Amino acid sequence: MKDETGGILKAAWLIALVTIASKLLGFIRDMVVANFYGATMVSDAYFYALQIPSLAIIILGGVGGPFHSATVAVFSKLIGNENVATEQLNKLYNTFLTITFIFFAFLSIGGFLFADKVMGLIISAGSSELISLATMHFKIMSPIILIGGIIGIYYGLLVSHKKYILPNLSPMVLSLVVIISICLVNNDKSGMVLAIATTVGACCQLLLQFPKLRQLGYRIKPNFDIINNLQFKNISELLFPAILSSTIGQIGIYVDMFFASTLAEGAWTSVVFANRIFQFPVGILVTAFLVPLFPLFSKLAGENKPQDIRNYFNKGVGVLLFASIPMIILILTLAKDGISLIFERGAFDSNAVLMVSEALCFLSFSIIPYVFRDSITRVYYAFNDSRTPFIIATSTILLKVFLNWCLILKLNMGIAGITLSTSLVTLFNAIFLGLFISKRIKLDYPSLFINFAKMIIAGILTFIACIFACKLFNNIILPKYLFETTKIVSVTILCFVLYMGLNIVFKMEYIGELIKRLKRQNRMS
Repeated sequence: MKDETGGILKAAWLIALVTIASKLLGFIRDMVVANFYGATMVSDAYFYALQIPSLAIIILGGVGGPFHSATVAVFSKLIGNENVATEQLNKLYNTFLTITFIFFAFLSIGGFLFADKVMGLIISAGSSELISLATMHFKIMSPIILIGGIIGIYYGLLVSHKKYILPNLSPMVLSLVVIISICLVNNDKSGMVLAIATTVGACCQLLLQFPKLRQLGYRIKPNFDIINNLQFKNISELLFPAILSSTIGQIGIYVDMFFASTLAEGAWTSVVFANRIFQFPVGILVTAFLVPLFPLFSKLAGENKPQDIRNYFNKGVGVLLFASIPMIILILTLAKDGISLIFERGAFDSNAVLMVSEALCFLSFSIIPYVFRDSITRVYYAFNDSRTPFIIATSTILLKVFLNWCLILKLNMGIAGITLSTSLVTLFNAIFLGLFISKRIKLDYPSLFINFAKMIIAGILTFIACIFACKLFNNIILPKYLFETTKIVSVTILCFVLYMGLNIVFKMEYIGELIKRLKRQNRMS
């Protein structure tokens, strides 16, 4: 147990560092896109068109997506101590790859042929010029639909073999291609270069996986052995409900896109940028801890060790919740200053800063249910249950439509209504996933929530102190960028020092463990 914990923590730190590098480059990519395209009709068209390709490459095929999760859940139980691909593994891999390729090839071709119909449906409230531009972008990016599922299988195989770095590093390739392309062609008025660069970057992201997979012993040889294939049946039983669950979740985004198209120009771009900023810290945190934990959950479920699953779940979720609270505090107090400092230049003006910061603040309320939902979903998958998350996700669609209608059309909350409804739907999803997991395993909620209550109290006190600090800073007269930098750094330091100190005073369990580990490391060094 101690060896496994140490291994997971080392892997988590390593994954966190790689993910930080990848997210930073993604952040630079977003800064470049914002600088050249701002929050305009061109950027709206691109982000509308990107939604379905991103469903394939990020939601379905990304780390934590259905293809990655199904691959890890099944392959991690079959890989032996030698950690190489056996004939059995190769056969299963090729069956899975062949069926996936055919399925996504049809979707990709269909997306290209019916691009105008798809975009017309998604942004039906938008102008004909916006729909036409989005259609052009979608046609260019339709090959990404084929790439997405295959990348998910490759990511899952690498994680199953405990090769954590490449899946988290390879998205940097896509970001690099986009950055270089936009900078080389800096007068792209239609966004075509942006769409082409995204497609080329996705292809490069896929090709980067091949050498390591060949090194592990995997070879491509089309296989249609799906009859009486127990392991492929296990993958299918886990995969299809998970795909439907992710797709259902994506329908909520299409609902947002429809309502955003009724708002001012740049509204959807603002929501997308808010999500990108949100995913920067939260994505790093969730990826770092859940990537190494998920194969372990699957292995322990196969070995029927529920107590170990409970222990690892509480430690993993506890750390995620502990880190989530200062993130929320910093977003609520520093969102406008941070977005202005990073993005406000070129075509990205002060009005765009206000729209993105408003969307981000309301989205920040979803951080805590988000990390809990993603963590507990991995426990469901470890028990080969993707049906329950699917049923719960399906039930949120009508809730999403109702909340958007109420918050945007009736209460006139605008962009804030879109992200607030997302936060409320995420909370609903997390609560019901937490309740229904008892059918699979009884988790130790009392100790988890006792620690969480201490974190909340520490967080409220820290938030009040940060609000006062921000008010004091607003009376200081300094040049714009110097003022924003000084304020962000000072309030961030105050937030972390005070939050950590209060949790030590409250004797929060995870702080005690962290201090013990640091002392042990110092003695060893």
